[in-house]
Amino acid sequence: MRLRTGIRITAGAAVLALGVATIIALAIATSGGETVGADAPAVPTHSSVPTVSAAPYVAPTAVEVAELPEAKYDAVIPDLIAYAVASAPEEAATAYTLAFDTAIYGADRNEPVARFDAINFLGDKSVIVPVAFTGDWALVLTPARRALPSAAPGNAPAQTAGWVRADRLTKSHSLTQRINVSVKDQTLTIVDATGAVTASFSVGVGTSSTPTPTGVTGYIQARYLDPAQGQRTYPIQLSSLHSATADEPYGGDDGGLIGVHYYFSSNGAVSHGCIRLPTDAITAVNQLPVGTLISITD
Repeated sequence: MRLRTGIRITAGAAVLALGVATIIALAIATSGGETVGADAPAVPTHSSVPTVSAAPYVAPTAVEVAELPEAKYDAVIPDLIAYAVASAPEEAATAYTLAFDTAIYGADRNEPVARFDAINFLGDKSVIVPVAFTGDWALVLTPARRALPSAAPGNAPAQTAGWVRADRLTKSHSLTQRINVSVKDQTLTIVDATGAVTASFSVGVGTSSTPTPTGVTGYIQARYLDPAQGQRTYPIQLSSLHSATADEPYGGDDGGLIGVHYYFSSNGAVSHGCIRLPTDAITAVNQLPVGTLISITD
């Protein structure tokens, strides 16, 4: 598939899912950079997110922010944080927007490494989803990559995160439901804040050579119709996740994005990494707000 901006998204490159978790395992493993994920020691609450000795904060100027690389769908920014969390944290209950382009910091929170633009590539307000708060800082998911699979075989995160100043965030809307995808069961399930299942569907997932990433949580960053791809009725749900095994599983220049979209053939291991949905499933997902978290498990 192609985004209406000319980005190429696979008619088999798409994603998702997410599970409600009462406690999130957030910890730091230092191997080529910081990783937040379930493989590290568990911590009890978001207040226990590991802290670092950050220098006194000095806000960057607008000119300095503008010079930073934009954390968007096709960017590769090595100093972002790998986010390998298999279930959605309870803290991620609200979506935010930005009044101004905003600096993103890496693990040490000393120097900005990227920026979020207040307006995304579709011309809409960027939706920001924090997954943890500590002091004046929020750990937010980003739609950029940290590494290309071709440059980091077996170590290319499907999802990244970064720190932003919490006072830069403007509350937008609540996130009361989440999406879980099971690659093994080939199902997409929508759950509410209590973990109760509100809907479940059979879906298509990636093949063995172009797998859907697993053990990861991202978010729906945007949605759009694209008549050029035959998507005139059901909007493509574009996630913040990327293929962890191929730079461009479907070719093109979409950054290996994973999307959730309607497709007439939506059963089995059939896609380039995407989550293919039948009509009832895409209709249900389309009713969820942008920013909804998606977790994918084996």
